[in-house]
Amino acid sequence: MKSKSLQDLQQIRRQLVERQEREAREKAAREAEERRREAERTLFQRSVGAVEPLRHGPRVPLAGDLPLPIPVQQQLDEQRVLHESLSDEFDASTLLDVDDALSFRRPGVGLDVTRKLRKGHWSIQREIDLHGLRVEDAREALADFMREAHKAGVRCVRVVHGKGLGSPGKTPVLKGKVHGWLVQKKEVLAFVQARGDEGGAGALVVLLRPS
Repeated sequence: MKSKSLQDLQQIRRQLVERQEREAREKAAREAEERRREAERTLFQRSVGAVEPLRHGPRVPLAGDLPLPIPVQQQLDEQRVLHESLSDEFDASTLLDVDDALSFRRPGVGLDVTRKLRKGHWSIQREIDLHGLRVEDAREALADFMREAHKAGVRCVRVVHGKGLGSPGKTPVLKGKVHGWLVQKKEVLAFVQARGDEGGAGALVVLLRPS
C-alpha cells in the first residue's frame, strides 16, 4: 500500500491496531462462551450420573388407517325420503268406500268421521291447488304440503286436483293419482270429495292425524 505522507502511514497503523484489538476481543468472547457451555454440560452429567440407552420392549403393531366415518344422518335422511316417496303405481280404488264421493277412511276410523268431514264438521285450514301441474310436480308439491301441514298441527285441508276437463279425452289424470298418494300418507286419516261450493269432483277434503 502506498502513502503520500507520514500522516497517512500513522493513520493506517492505527486502523490495523484497532482491527487486531477488535478481533482479539471477539475471540476472547467466543472462548468464554465455549467454556461456559462446557461447564454446563459437565454439571449436567455430574448431576444425572451414568446413563444407559433404553431397551425396546415388545412393541404392539398399530392398526391400519381408520375406516371412514359412516354418514348415519345422511342414511337416515335418505331412508326418510324413500319412506315418504309416493308411488304412482299404487291403486287406491280398492280402499275407497263405494259411494258417490269415493271417500276413504283408514281401518279403525268410523263412518261418522267421513260423514262429519263431508258436512264440514272440521273447518278447512289450508289448501293446495294441483290443477294444471305435471304429475311429478304435483306429487312433490302434495308431499311437501301434507308434511308441513301435519307438522304445524293442521287437522283439515283441501286438495284441488281438477276435474280433468283440459286433459286429453277429458280424463282426470291427477284425480286418481291424488287418491293413491293420499292413501299412502300416514298423516291422512280420511278424505271425501268436496262439496259443490268447495270444488265438487275437482277437490278433496282431507282429515289429518293429530300431530
